[in-house]
Amino acid sequence: MTLRVETTDAPSAADRAAVLEGLQAFNAAVTPGISWDYRPLAALLRDGEGGVVLGGLIGRTAAGWLYVELLHVPEPSRGAGHGARLLAGAENEARARGCIGARLDTYSFQARGFYERLGYTVTGAIDDCPPGHTRWSMAKRLDRG
Repeated sequence: MTLRVETTDAPSAADRAAVLEGLQAFNAAVTPGISWDYRPLAALLRDGEGGVVLGGLIGRTAAGWLYVELLHVPEPSRGAGHGARLLAGAENEARARGCIGARLDTYSFQARGFYERLGYTVTGAIDDCPPGHTRWSMAKRLDRG
């Protein structure tokens, strides 16, 4: 069999599914008893009048963890507790799904202090990602206190 590498900026849903299924099968084989079922999770911040999504949290659960991929609160609404409520809602749903922890990334120009106030700790850092800034990986246990 001859293999070739193809690079694209538009993978299809079938392309993603093929990669994910192979990875999940491998992970399941080497970690018996752990579910690698990826389930989407969102906590949305909607306009109370029109129901338009203004911000929110987008993530997924898998392997007993919540993976926060995106979190945004519009600038005029920051400081009013919306971000904390979005994260708490996602964490509560993750606990209901049996998750023991949550992880996320943030940048030096974003919200490290916000996450630390909510119990997240730095687990790693990448300098100059993007150039001139630091990317922080953070985690929080959901199964303790």
